[in-house]
Amino acid sequence: MPVIKPRKLPRAVRLDDSDLEVFAIPAPPGEWAVPGGFEFLDHDPASLSGKHLQAFKSSFLGIGSFGRTTLVAITEASEADFRSVVEQLAAYLIDHYGAPDLTAAMQAADEEVRYAESLCEYDINTLLAVEREFTDDGISERFKKFIPAGAEWEQAKPLVYVKDS
Repeated sequence: MPVIKPRKLPRAVRLDDSDLEVFAIPAPPGEWAVPGGFEFLDHDPASLSGKHLQAFKSSFLGIGSFGRTTLVAITEASEADFRSVVEQLAAYLIDHYGAPDLTAAMQAADEEVRYAESLCEYDINTLLAVEREFTDDGISERFKKFIPAGAEWEQAKPLVYVKDS
């Protein structure tokens, strides 16, 4: 009998209050998240400043609040969770980005959520951070992983994390 691996998706994590200061809309802890770099595709790099520039450089997009988070934790996700994230993101793409119809929005959302899922190749509770920059070819994203030392992200604060080198 084949072994079915559970799905994994990133969730917003807040280790301190810095996201409350650096992002115009901070994503709440525990919210599903995707990289969300697509939000910056039509921006002139020179036009970004302040909190918008910080969001571009180093944040994931929360699904629900559509706020930003610096860190995400890899967590298990059910098929229903996956579909819900796709549906919420598709609605957002229609409402805020003028997707032409639900079919196109669902396809784009599904691609973004599958991209987020592809980043979750590490163990549950591994933390991820993103670094983004504009290049001649578009937007470049690099992801860093951090291994939690001893506690799961849902547990009481403060948490201790050690950067994986």
